[in-house]
Amino acid sequence: MNTRGTAQARHVPVMRGRILELLAPALQEPGSVMVDATVGMGGHSELVLEQCPGARVVGIDRDREALSLAGERLARFGDRFMPVHAVFDRLPQVLEDLGLSARASLSALLLDLGVSSLQIDEQERGFAYRHDAPLDMRMDQSAGITAAEVLNTYAQADLERILREYGEERFAKRVATAIVRERERQTFTTSARLVELLRSAIPASSQKSGGHPGKRTFQALRIEVNAELRVLEAALPEAVDALAVGGRIAVLSYHSLEDRLTKHVLAAGAHGSTPAGLPVELPEHEAYLRLLTRGAEEPAAEEISVNPRAASARLRAAERTRISKGRHS
Repeated sequence: MNTRGTAQARHVPVMRGRILELLAPALQEPGSVMVDATVGMGGHSELVLEQCPGARVVGIDRDREALSLAGERLARFGDRFMPVHAVFDRLPQVLEDLGLSARASLSALLLDLGVSSLQIDEQERGFAYRHDAPLDMRMDQSAGITAAEVLNTYAQADLERILREYGEERFAKRVATAIVRERERQTFTTSARLVELLRSAIPASSQKSGGHPGKRTFQALRIEVNAELRVLEAALPEAVDALAVGGRIAVLSYHSLEDRLTKHVLAAGAHGSTPAGLPVELPEHEAYLRLLTRGAEEPAAEEISVNPRAASARLRAAERTRISKGRHS
C-alpha cells in the first residue's frame, strides 16, 4: 500500500509540454500506439493520454513500485494504458507479447533516462548521497548486483574505470585506491561511510568548486549497477526499428554519455550512407530519420526554477521517414 502520496504529488515530468508538442502529431489517428519506455510515475504518459484521445500507451519500467504508482495515476484511462515490467532493451519482446509487430509498428516512443524522482526520494534505496542508507541503487530491486557488491568486489582497475567513464570523476584513481584500502578493513554497506571516504579522498579545493563529493561516484555506481549505458546502446536502434513511417521518437538525457549515444544514433539515421564517389544517392542509403530538434534542447529557465532536477536534461527527437529491408534504413 502506498503511504507516501500520489504520483502526481511526487513527480514533476521534465519538458512535458515540449515532448507533447513533438510526439502528438504522430498520435492523432485512432489506435495509434506510443511506448513510454521508462514510464516512471506516468507524468508524460498522462499528458499524452489526455491530449491524444485516440492513442494507447504501453508503459515500460523496471521499477515495480513506479509501475504501481503509474497504474494508479492512469487508471482512469482504462485499457488505453498498458503497464509492463521490463527493462526497455527488451522492447521487441514486449511488443511481440502484446501482439504488436516488433518492427515498424509504433506511432511514438519516449525515453526519459536516468534516475527517477521516486528512486531519489526513497532514502532506503541508496540513490541519494545526502542520506545514510543501504548501498543498493538497483532500479529493479528483484534482480542484479547492488552498489555495495560493486564496491566490495570489483578490482581496483574496474572501479577506477567506471568512476572515470560513468562519473567523469577527475580523481578516479585516488578514489578507487581509497575504496580498496577501506574495504579490506571493513566492507561497505551504507552510503554514509562511502561519503565520508569521498570527503577525505577528494581534495577540498575540488569540493568547493565541483559540488558534493559524492555526486560523481554515486552516479557512476548507479549507471554500473543498472547497466544504463549498455541498455541504452542496445535499445536505441531497436526503438528506431519499431517506429512506423511518420512515427516519432523523443529522448531525454541527463548525462553527457547518454546524450552522446542518442545523438549518434539519431544523426546516423538523418544522414545518407551512400559511399563517397558515387554520382547519385542510392535508395537503400537514403536517410531514414528527420531530426525534429536542432541539437539538444534544454529546459527553459522558468522550468528549472520550479523543478531544479530538470537542469541537466537534454532533449533530442526525430521522425521516421522511410522503411526498407535493411536494419535502421
